[in-house]
Amino acid sequence: MELFLKKTKIIIQSLLSDKVLANLAMLITVTLWGMSFISIKTAVKEVPPITLALLRFMIASAILLTITKKIQPNVKLQRCDWGKMTIAGFFGITLYFYLENTGISLTTASSAALITAIIPILAIALDVLVFKTKIPLIQSLGIIGAMSGAYLAITANGQLDFSSQTFKGNLCIVGAMLSWSLYTLLNKSLNGKYSGLFLTTYQTLFGTIFLIPLSLFEYSQWHFFSWNALSNIFYLAICCSALGYFLYIYALSKLDVTITTLYLNLMSIIGVLSGHFFLAETIFPTQILGGIMILISIIIINFANSPTKKLAYENS
Repeated sequence: MELFLKKTKIIIQSLLSDKVLANLAMLITVTLWGMSFISIKTAVKEVPPITLALLRFMIASAILLTITKKIQPNVKLQRCDWGKMTIAGFFGITLYFYLENTGISLTTASSAALITAIIPILAIALDVLVFKTKIPLIQSLGIIGAMSGAYLAITANGQLDFSSQTFKGNLCIVGAMLSWSLYTLLNKSLNGKYSGLFLTTYQTLFGTIFLIPLSLFEYSQWHFFSWNALSNIFYLAICCSALGYFLYIYALSKLDVTITTLYLNLMSIIGVLSGHFFLAETIFPTQILGGIMILISIIIINFANSPTKKLAYENS
């Protein structure tokens, strides 16, 4: 009996090891984030895009600010970083979620999920353009492959229809991904000076402040929203913006960046599958092919030994 209890204790300890918990945290995170596309799609049917972002991040800001003040009460934002933090909040929260919410209202959650997979590619491309970073041939081929895949994902049926709502929505999602990539580049000079929690909290706060005056343009569309819409807003604020972030930060502290990046690539797959099963969205064969091309290209780039490797991970 004593031997059995010892073995049981060892098994439980192994199951509760940091790496196992970190992997579980990462799996929960990508599931929450992957499901966010259908949640946005559902909410934006009733709530205007900017108003949806404002309500979401007012809740998230309150939660994040409370926790940050409790965990890091003595950390202050330096005066010299106010400008960078404000601009980063605008690109990473205000502009990003305006474009994403607008895009998802016009296209499908599945298409949006596929297109988000190009973030690491855009991050590397911008790093090359802005910081003149040199990349090896294999990464160049990976970028070309990913962009080709993104083209297939954006066109949906393999043909360009510039007048279609779906195409306009897909372009908004691409614009959101570009905004996020610019946001990560702005954060490059702030990394190391502040914790990830502190950066996210204050950039979320500044981004939310920008959303307040912009939401007034949607005043004519304000009305009492259904409980279904409100429940999706709370899901986005609490599960995706607050809980998901904490789980992600915990996983990053315990796992190799290669592993976390591969997990993040699952987000697009979860988004596509959830859009298909919960919203009955049609997935075109060309979109599946495009998604596969993007994921393979990202894996090639992430495993390539180059100076941009770390950036690709951090911007996923």
